[in-house]
Amino acid sequence: MLASLQRALVVTVLVTAAAWLAWAWHHGIGPWAGLAGLVLAAAPHAPVLALEFTLLALIGSERDEGRTARAPPASAAQLLRAWAGEVLTGWQVFGWRQPFAADQVADLPGSPGRSGVLLLHGYVCNRGLWSPWLRRLRLAGVPCTALSMAPVFGGIDTWLPAIEAAVATLQRQTGRPPLLVGHSMGGLAARAWLAAQPDPAAADARVLGVVTVGTPHHGTWLARFAVSANARQMRQGSGWLQALASREGAARRALFTCYFGHADNVVFPTSTATLDGADNRHLPAAAHLQMLFEPAVLAEVLRRVSAG
Repeated sequence: MLASLQRALVVTVLVTAAAWLAWAWHHGIGPWAGLAGLVLAAAPHAPVLALEFTLLALIGSERDEGRTARAPPASAAQLLRAWAGEVLTGWQVFGWRQPFAADQVADLPGSPGRSGVLLLHGYVCNRGLWSPWLRRLRLAGVPCTALSMAPVFGGIDTWLPAIEAAVATLQRQTGRPPLLVGHSMGGLAARAWLAAQPDPAAADARVLGVVTVGTPHHGTWLARFAVSANARQMRQGSGWLQALASREGAARRALFTCYFGHADNVVFPTSTATLDGADNRHLPAAAHLQMLFEPAVLAEVLRRVSAG
């Protein structure tokens, strides 16, 4: 369903861009105006992202609520660079990988003795988000599974059976607990799956660890405008987030490595992507999608599964 919707959006954008070119040529529009119109037609997400970065600049560091893991505010140059990078990354993810190539890179089944990796995407995403990761993990011989979780706009807890099945399969194949990696809402799904286990100690033993990237552990300011069930759960101070935190102790939080960034245009204030008691690591000048493709993140995952 999601891939079909995104394919339709891509086709609409391309048709709109072609129509603008034809109209501009027919009416003799100047080259600069024509180029500006073409960019706007071909990248309609660019002004939306610009608005997000503006809100981030105004709100991102001012309301960090005194959490210990913080970062200096991003400079204007860092925000501009992150915006440009996110425009390009957005086209790669939503314009190709997810709508047209979600199943292009297959999972790598596990074999005894090598820890596997379970990849959990975020809001309005599918397994196509992880295509570059899957290629690198397969090249390194790391067993890996990337899920496309549904329903797209349902509650986060509806994803838990799929996560349970994937964890059980990787553990059965390898004889080892897998490392869970979650981008954005995927990190919350990993926490919810752990919290749903009846025995906390046994649940912690089922994973090598959890790496989250741009995950709104304390919610995000933007979610106040949300309408879908899962997005409402990501509002700051939501009852769902409070209940989730109440089921976690120090041992659980120690399993987490949380990547956060002062140029994350979706999850802000900045410190909302951190967890007290976790290994919180700052990624400078990287936007929400870009953070996932920062070399340091995959390098850490490869190090963890090799050590594991």
